Amino acid sequence: MPTGGGVRARHRAAVEADIVEIGRRHLARDGAAALSLRAIARDLGMVSSALYRYVANRDDLLTLLIVASYTSLADEVERAHDAVDADDLAGRWRAIAGAMRHWALARPHEYALLYGSPVPDYAAPAERTTEPGTRVLALVLHLLDDAVRSGRLATTRADLSTAAGARASAERMLTDSFFAGSSIDAQALLAAMAAWSMVMGTLSAEVFEQLGPQTVADPQSWFDHMVGVAGRLVLADD
Repeated sequence: MPTGGGVRARHRAAVEADIVEIGRRHLARDGAAALSLRAIARDLGMVSSALYRYVANRDDLLTLLIVASYTSLADEVERAHDAVDADDLAGRWRAIAGAMRHWALARPHEYALLYGSPVPDYAAPAERTTEPGTRVLALVLHLLDDAVRSGRLATTRADLSTAAGARASAERMLTDSFFAGSSIDAQALLAAMAAWSMVMGTLSAEVFEQLGPQTVADPQSWFDHMVGVAGRLVLADD
């Protein structure tokens, strides 16, 4: 028989899921800066004071939405990545990028919350957002490590290591616990950052319509091309 604590935990999880779902609707309609706990409580059919038992304030609501969005994104990317044969490094790279695009185009307002302009007067708490927010990057790091171990890491990257300051920054980054156990070096990290920036820049340009509606005739082919170019920065041709 379930304990009282178990029932309460399930009830809280169910209410938080409803808060996130309605919060997503308000995010799409009003934007992150205009989120209102009173409006969400009204849509939930509860008084504001009851909602505060689950969400302390607007910042807490934003954090809840950010964590939920990062989790939804990472779940989709992981499913796509894991469906590809582990030895198909280029396929895994395309799967990661493709799933990012699929999720972003389906949830543009959540993508904007994660990767768009900062919300005024809000700072995401690292203790709650870092783990879900780095799950996709952890997949990319795992891919790079597999490329190192299999001898398929791209080697024509000398131009990316000419700036001493950039290399020093990469070396400092590699001391972070996120890279614990990784076999990549500073040069590989610089190449990976350039590749990932190309992917995310292309994706953001499409989601935010930065290139104009008529500039790119076939957005899918454009994105696939940029992903392929970016992939060659880190993965050697088979």
